[in-house]
Amino acid sequence: MLNKFLSFLSVSLFLWHAVAPAAAEEAINSVGVKFTLISPGSFTMGADLNAESVFKDDTPQHRVTISRPFYMGVYEVTQAEWTRVMGGANPSRFEGRSLPVESVSWDDVSSFVRRLNEKDETEKYRLPTEAEWEYCARAGTTSTYFFGDDVGSLGTYAWYDINSGYKTRPVGGKSPNPWGLYDIYGNVWEWVQDFLGEYSGAAATDPKGPSEGSFRVIRGCGWDISDTPCRSAFRYGHSPETRSDTIGLRLAFTEGD
Repeated sequence: MLNKFLSFLSVSLFLWHAVAPAAAEEAINSVGVKFTLISPGSFTMGADLNAESVFKDDTPQHRVTISRPFYMGVYEVTQAEWTRVMGGANPSRFEGRSLPVESVSWDDVSSFVRRLNEKDETEKYRLPTEAEWEYCARAGTTSTYFFGDDVGSLGTYAWYDINSGYKTRPVGGKSPNPWGLYDIYGNVWEWVQDFLGEYSGAAATDPKGPSEGSFRVIRGCGWDISDTPCRSAFRYGHSPETRSDTIGLRLAFTEGD
């Protein structure tokens, strides 16, 4: 009798796993922000000082593991999405509903995230960590750029000083990276969650940066920047009160948070 029960339980568990719903590959929230599912994995974070970078903040390279799947915004947050959450207030210098919101401080972004969570009755929306951002920017590649090492191809994927006309452009106007993310390089810098701090060089799982600091990290470079910072490993920091027409954001969330 016991053997029959165990056999039944085994078959039942198998069938449950077989029909358990998989996470959706894409999600769109109440204000129109589109997300794509990012699978967990490991990558080498940072730059090789001798081969790629002259900026010591990017080094040393170290192994990072992202242990859980999460969702990353396909596009930078637009002015239309921002105003739907913030009650019509648009802080941007370059106005346009499909343009990325800019001139927002890290503190402003925190208020936006809080209000979005309240609106959708959740606590899941957040900024990506710096490690999640670089993981997505690299999209499984180990080269300087997700498209290789030849900077001559940058204009296919990014709005920067050479082609932007010194202003922001509608999100999604260039080709995406291999994981379907647009404007990872260029258009506007993107605030991430972490305080700026030195890399230790030690391997880490789901790192969240220093517990305190004076500056928050921005990633990705903006419309007024040369090709030099438009790399997967490049990092910079600003005071969380800083507002600039070159800085915006991209959202992330982890299901179940």
